[in-house]
Amino acid sequence: MKAPLQLVEAARTGNTQAIAQLLMVCQPDLKRFARRTCSTAEDAEDAVQLALWQLYRKIGALRTAATFAVWLFRIVERECFRLFRLSGSHTGGQAKDGPDIETIAAPPVPLDLRLDLSRAIGALPVLYREVLLLRDVDELTAPEVAQHLGVSVEAVKSRLHRARAMVRTSLMASGYWSKDGSPAATHSQGDEHVL
Repeated sequence: MKAPLQLVEAARTGNTQAIAQLLMVCQPDLKRFARRTCSTAEDAEDAVQLALWQLYRKIGALRTAATFAVWLFRIVERECFRLFRLSGSHTGGQAKDGPDIETIAAPPVPLDLRLDLSRAIGALPVLYREVLLLRDVDELTAPEVAQHLGVSVEAVKSRLHRARAMVRTSLMASGYWSKDGSPAATHSQGDEHVL
């Protein structure tokens, strides 16, 4: 997310101008993320609106500015899944003509894995967390991340590799993958796509 930490910090302290600016800065990134996460365009819009409302109401409760992006994206993700579950009852129990492609293509990620992943990302040193979030969550290119952070593309690639390795190690320690890289037996095959 492209929100400067100084802006997030100012918003956390109750600066209304900073909050208004933060709402505008975050909206494009949240919309892009919601379009990938939610099953419909309407759900994506609803999820973004909820996230912006939560940002406005609860930014002061955020412990550190560094966890801002993870916090906000988790709000969107939870809302998308909530709306998806609610829409499951829209067929009224009647058979559909065929399988729902979106349901097949995007199985929900288990809550415990999402929480552990959020914790693993949050535990990364800022140097690595910034690169990981900009590349893998915001989907910026390596040159865009390099420009945003004022470092070389090689530094971005190196930090991203290290960040992914640290997250992978953390998740392996939690039992999500076996030593050979295959998913652990207690977790579904669909979990592997997270990293």
